[in-house]
Amino acid sequence: MSLVHPRTPSPRLARRTLWDYLRPQEPIPRRTYLAILVASTVGIVAVWCVLTYGGLVVPLFLPSPTAVIQSGVNLIRDGTLVENAQASLSVILTGWALAVVAGVPVGILMGSFKAVEALIEPVIDFVRYLPVSALIPLLILYIGIGTAEKVAVIFIGTFFQLVLLVADVAAHVPREQIDVSYTLGASRGQVIRRVLLPATLPGVMDTLRITMGWAWTYLVVAELVSADRGLGFMILDSMRGFFVDRIFVGLAVIGGLGLGFDLLFKWLHRRLLPWSPKA
Repeated sequence: MSLVHPRTPSPRLARRTLWDYLRPQEPIPRRTYLAILVASTVGIVAVWCVLTYGGLVVPLFLPSPTAVIQSGVNLIRDGTLVENAQASLSVILTGWALAVVAGVPVGILMGSFKAVEALIEPVIDFVRYLPVSALIPLLILYIGIGTAEKVAVIFIGTFFQLVLLVADVAAHVPREQIDVSYTLGASRGQVIRRVLLPATLPGVMDTLRITMGWAWTYLVVAELVSADRGLGFMILDSMRGFFVDRIFVGLAVIGGLGLGFDLLFKWLHRRLLPWSPKA
């Protein structure tokens, strides 16, 4: 009787095709992930270069990368870009932070206790469907034109959506975990502190990352309507003078800052919530 087993292929020798990476929830090597990321970025820049340097698009509608970079350097030198970016960051962080401080506790209570849900959900559902841009005239009337008005726009646009998203996360904490905690003798306060909150925090962190993107949208809307500084104001002012390269600079800065916040939230998720599946 032969004791020799059939030779199995070595994992190193097994070649994986692109089709293998397209399976749902299939992890891929980090090196492959970074290669795909770099390739997509290079591809977008290459298309941009072909369209502009190849003369396929008029510079008035699509400036070249060189023109955008040069415009950005000029805006940094004269302080315009830094001043407007600081103004926008100050407003967005203030409005978003106020919405988080007020909205996260309300959302957790709303998703955990049906009595709280019955009390505040009708108001939340009603207000969240109101376009924030339609409320700007009232905010200007009540608050005036200035930083407070823009902070209010961001707060209103973020708070009500944030509450519902956090409430949905809290409502989907497995009931079995709560029942087991009571069975083991935990009090109501212990269940909230040691079961409900830890199970909710990973979803809350993802919600904060999503709502930060919304906050940038509301900020630009507020600055386009009423502002004397900020990235949105700079974009609108550039449009009036047909400085399309400056518009692209403003968009690039907003996108870059948004990407930076997104990466920061992912890093905080891994560092602060080691029990999360995403960590």
